[in-house]
Amino acid sequence: MKPVLPFAVLWLKRLLLGLVGLVLLYQFWLFGWVLWWSWANPDSTRFMEIRLAELQATDPKAQLKKQWVSYGKISNHLKRALIVSEDGLFIHHEGFDWDGIQKALEKNQRRGKIVAGGSTITQQLAKNLFLTPSKTPWRKAEEAIVTLMIEAVWSKQRIFEVYLNVIEWGNGVFGAEAAARHYYGISAAQLSAEQAARLAGMVPSPRYYDRNRSAPGLARKADVILGRMPSAQIP
Repeated sequence: MKPVLPFAVLWLKRLLLGLVGLVLLYQFWLFGWVLWWSWANPDSTRFMEIRLAELQATDPKAQLKKQWVSYGKISNHLKRALIVSEDGLFIHHEGFDWDGIQKALEKNQRRGKIVAGGSTITQQLAKNLFLTPSKTPWRKAEEAIVTLMIEAVWSKQRIFEVYLNVIEWGNGVFGAEAAARHYYGISAAQLSAEQAARLAGMVPSPRYYDRNRSAPGLARKADVILGRMPSAQIP
């Protein structure tokens, strides 16, 4: 008769090895998509799938508003607005803004709750493409891994192009082109500096601002963004 303890330890080791193998396979699967999307345009993202399921829970016929446009067909005003509002050091860092993360932690500690995230554009993109809105340690760790993958494979312009086309901008509204048409009835290429600043101000809470377009807080944010846009460096 085999001793119970060594037998259990053996199976525990096998289980752990199996779990490690599954995690590695998942990372290779993600990296395959990162490679593919380095030149192929994503038709959908994890965030889009989540939002569509939520919309169709109340209206089975609901569809997302989205339309891919190339980098050159998006207003430079919008690019500058997003850089200064979301990630001022985007073209300089390698996926993480450590100073920004430290400032966000200090701000959260002062407020006693999470009011700032410090996420870069690449981190936001990693989350939107593959992950969920949850804030678990596992999701944050996976976000960091995917961020490194994207920064290693894509150019800054490609990262920004995909970001501009897939981020959420309202209830079922995704990407710059759909946002420009949803809010202003024009193409993303035609956005003025003022319109771009307002759209950039919506990014942290897009569905809220879609319902509350006259919110005074949005106007104040847009004014601050507009004043900082001339200093933005875009890829």
